[in-house]
Amino acid sequence: MDNKEIYKKTLVFSLRRLLWDLGSVVVLVVFMAAGFFIGSMIQNEYALMGLIIGFVIALILIGIVSHFVSYVFKAGQIAMMTKGVTEGKLPDDVYAEGKKAVKERFPAVAGYYFVTRAISGIFSQIGNAISSIGQAVGGDNGGAIGSAISSIIQTIVRYLSDCCLGWIFYRKDKGAVKATLEGAVLFFKHGKTLMKNLGRVFGISLLSFLAIGGVFFGITYSICQGFPDAFSFLAEKFATGEDTTWLGEANNVMLATSGLAGIIMWSILHSVFVRPFILVGVLRNYIESGKDEQFADSDFDEVASKSKKFKKLQEKA
Repeated sequence: MDNKEIYKKTLVFSLRRLLWDLGSVVVLVVFMAAGFFIGSMIQNEYALMGLIIGFVIALILIGIVSHFVSYVFKAGQIAMMTKGVTEGKLPDDVYAEGKKAVKERFPAVAGYYFVTRAISGIFSQIGNAISSIGQAVGGDNGGAIGSAISSIIQTIVRYLSDCCLGWIFYRKDKGAVKATLEGAVLFFKHGKTLMKNLGRVFGISLLSFLAIGGVFFGITYSICQGFPDAFSFLAEKFATGEDTTWLGEANNVMLATSGLAGIIMWSILHSVFVRPFILVGVLRNYIESGKDEQFADSDFDEVASKSKKFKKLQEKA
């Protein structure tokens, strides 16, 4: 199977995840609106406070439920992508098979989150070590160079973390912790090969941000213009005496709201549709680089010297 076929077959996870994310946005909006109106009914000065309280409550509720639900979408999709890449075929009921693979590899939700946190920690430490090169070499501009390198590395780290999860599904003969360690070693040994995805990752991500974010910015701004009184009220709350802040004007509040909506919708649609398309190619390169790899103890020791989290996990393996 080529990357496009795998992407299409595993799109069912993306669609279910989209429904979940849209539902979460609806819950967020409803709680914020309820908080705003309840606060304004008590006293006008409490409207903004009520909106913030509603926002916080919704985030907590969504976070708790997501902990037990959304991980199946992500892990199941990566499991089936891995199967398509390594076996060249996928079952008819991809969703059911993906859930089965996740339950077999991670019998408990806690086990899944333990491994994913370990993966993220290991790759972040390796990434931070690479980022520090900019500060060491850049002199007076080292901080700026280091920050730029860090932002790039962290983007790659997120993809590599998912690839490492795919490696865990591939290495069924190994325990999840041992497979995690192998996944980190793969990046360290074949980093140059894997980094060739860099242009693809950032190029497609930038295009999706401009397209998706721009469209929803425009849509949201048009909607906001239909409620001038509400935004005038919010602008008054943001204003601070004589020194009016930027958000002290209704149109600027509309712009800020539209920008936030554009970013949120881009984040959702990009992660649901665009990112999996990129991930298939990165995952294929990652697994292909390690299929014939012979892991030696010295390989693990070398990575352990660069990551304390890796070393701690190594001790538990």
